[in-house]
Amino acid sequence: MNVEHRVVCVGCGAINRLPAERDAAVAKCGGCGAPLFAGKPADVEGASFERQISKSTLPIVVDVWAPWCGPCRAMAPEYEKAATAIEPHARFLKLNSDAEQAIAARLGIRGIPTMLLFKDGKELGRVSGAMSAAQIGRWVGQQLKAEA
Repeated sequence: MNVEHRVVCVGCGAINRLPAERDAAVAKCGGCGAPLFAGKPADVEGASFERQISKSTLPIVVDVWAPWCGPCRAMAPEYEKAATAIEPHARFLKLNSDAEQAIAARLGIRGIPTMLLFKDGKELGRVSGAMSAAQIGRWVGQQLKAEA
């Protein structure tokens, strides 16, 4: 069976078809030519966030944070380490809850940092509080295993 993923470029928003047998780590966007995965979380705003969630078939891990939040700042390097370890098997995004208050409210964010995991447009899980890269990796793995 020829499995294919849809991956949304964080730069231009183009939807890219990515065959499973292709090395996603070196794949480039057909629209803008940028690498599809940078090995680090991408900051997203409203429309880009919505497009990533609704159009991608890869798991999407979202860190909802704010610049004034100490635990958010403390977790940022750990979240980046997790992204480096897990991408391209999942997309890692950062959503600033101060800049995107309407989305944070719609998502029911009550505290930050909060991590959300989406797949095929559906929320699979959420967890609040700062975590290490290893904890993030375990949490993502557990959520995806439970969904399978």
